[in-house]
Amino acid sequence: MTSLREMRCPCGSLLPLAACCDRFHAGEPAPTPEALMRSRYSAFALGLDDYLQTTWHASTRPPALDPDASTRWVRLEVLDHGQDGDRGRVHFRATFREGRRWGVLEENSRFVREAGRWYYLDGTPSVTRLKPGRNDPCPCGSGRKFKSCCGLG
Repeated sequence: MTSLREMRCPCGSLLPLAACCDRFHAGEPAPTPEALMRSRYSAFALGLDDYLQTTWHASTRPPALDPDASTRWVRLEVLDHGQDGDRGRVHFRATFREGRRWGVLEENSRFVREAGRWYYLDGTPSVTRLKPGRNDPCPCGSGRKFKSCCGLG
């Protein structure tokens, strides 16, 4: 049985969690806005609400998170990213599943660095529902047809 730290990191890096986002979850500062965004995506996938709160800038952080336990995050794609001094941005697409329904969250996120640490500031999200066909590529990114992957059962 594979331990949590030995599993592949949810952020899509293909590295083990322990060699990727886990070190940020343990307190090491993320070096770039993209690294922070990937670690936050992994935290959503793993249910690490405390990390999400800690890495959210105090000026925009909600008092509490209320994640939907039925949401399963299955794929992350970074479409664009950059930084200018202590400001950063990441444009990403995150695919999720809620029961038998599929969706994509696409967001242009803004980040700020204070005292050597990057924080998520805010973003402009857009959610789209997916309806994959049996012979379409699976939304999880496996490269297999939907019917042979997540469409089973």
